[in-house]
Amino acid sequence: MTKDFYDKHKNFSFRTLIEYYISPGIKCKFDLLKANIDTKKTYNYGIDLGSSGNSFLFFLENIDQKFYFDIADLPLKQYIKKIKWHPLCGDLMKLPYRDDSFDFLSAIDVLEHIRDDEYAVSEISRVLKKNGITVITVPHRMKYYSQQDRLIGHYRRYEISKIASLFERHNLKVIRTFGVYGQLMRIADIQSSNPEKIEKNLLNLRKRYMSDGRFRKIWDFFMKISSTIMKIDAKYHSLKKAMNIGLIFRKV
Repeated sequence: MTKDFYDKHKNFSFRTLIEYYISPGIKCKFDLLKANIDTKKTYNYGIDLGSSGNSFLFFLENIDQKFYFDIADLPLKQYIKKIKWHPLCGDLMKLPYRDDSFDFLSAIDVLEHIRDDEYAVSEISRVLKKNGITVITVPHRMKYYSQQDRLIGHYRRYEISKIASLFERHNLKVIRTFGVYGQLMRIADIQSSNPEKIEKNLLNLRKRYMSDGRFRKIWDFFMKISSTIMKIDAKYHSLKKAMNIGLIFRKV
């Protein structure tokens, strides 16, 4: 993913931490990720690669020092607030960190945007400490690859065996695989029919949610129902039919 992509897709560059409260998909994804990792274990140094403006790391209370890394600087501005938050703009292919720097790393919906994902995974492994944990999500099954994937900059979708093999080549052993989005996520293909209008509507939704208390209460109710339905769709259907998957790896 490049800076040009962010310039052309304001829906990505304007994302904020409020996204968790207005997007059923993001709430579903983050909730399922939290449910599948050990939140009782504490980590000293955690980094979110491709953090955007709505980093999963923000919602984890068991990480002491949090590093937010993204190719675009605009989404990172909100992470300047706290002493133990460390935002940095840069390229995942040239991570400016020493070997064995982190004991927790997340890359949520990132690898599919990188042409040379093999090298990206080698960088992930390099900066991760031995026995460190990596959490990723990726779009699943190339047979589902669509115009929507092309629209949002996906080079590929992944098969479970191939993504597991990719990480294993770099000393990262898969310890858990689970569905993040089920078949309901196919509704996202609607965006490809009129991306400009959808993007404008999403920007307006963020503004209205922030400024209109009555609307916020209505939307919160909608979020509770819709995100629950999405979680059920992801958790209780065959993993083979999952539109997006989450994987957890340990460095060996």
